[in-house]
Amino acid sequence: MKSKVQLVRPDAEAATQLSAEVERLQAELAAARAKLAELEARADVDPLLEILNRRGFERELHRSLAYVRRYGTPAALIYLDLDCFKPVNDRHGHAAGDRVLKAVASSLQRTVRGSDVVARLGGDEFGVLLWNVSESQAVAKARELESVIAATVVMQGNAPLSVGASAGVALLSSGDVPAEVISRADLAMYVRKRAGRVAAG
Repeated sequence: MKSKVQLVRPDAEAATQLSAEVERLQAELAAARAKLAELEARADVDPLLEILNRRGFERELHRSLAYVRRYGTPAALIYLDLDCFKPVNDRHGHAAGDRVLKAVASSLQRTVRGSDVVARLGGDEFGVLLWNVSESQAVAKARELESVIAATVVMQGNAPLSVGASAGVALLSSGDVPAEVISRADLAMYVRKRAGRVAAG
């Protein structure tokens, strides 16, 4: 005699519970993915200044070089190093120094186009990526940024705090890698410090 296999169907309540559990797990997975994406994005941002950090800047520079290689669009990197920033920290404390850095970052962002990139490369050093610029235009923008930073004032009680800046420029070329461009701009910045003028590298 053949035995019959009986199929047991879940009742309506069990099916509802299973559906709710699947929805809960899907929601948790979506939340975890969103949190991971947020953490990855925050890893590229300077927590004090809310602009890109060096990691984020190098990613953007790598992307820019790929674009230059493919389309030949002119672009330039400005490397900025603040002058007389250490005395601000020494005399007024790091909190005052942080306020100066924030003011400088805001001034830089207001002075460049929305398509350009501003980042803190470390300490009191900043990088700016410019699109669709010639060498002369990039140098002129570097001079402007120096002037803007010099005109940025933060009040510490009754004491006005300000710093200067030295800027070096490097044009992006199709054969470059990020480290080479940064190195050229950094070297041009030191030439600027010694010679007292914006230098292109």
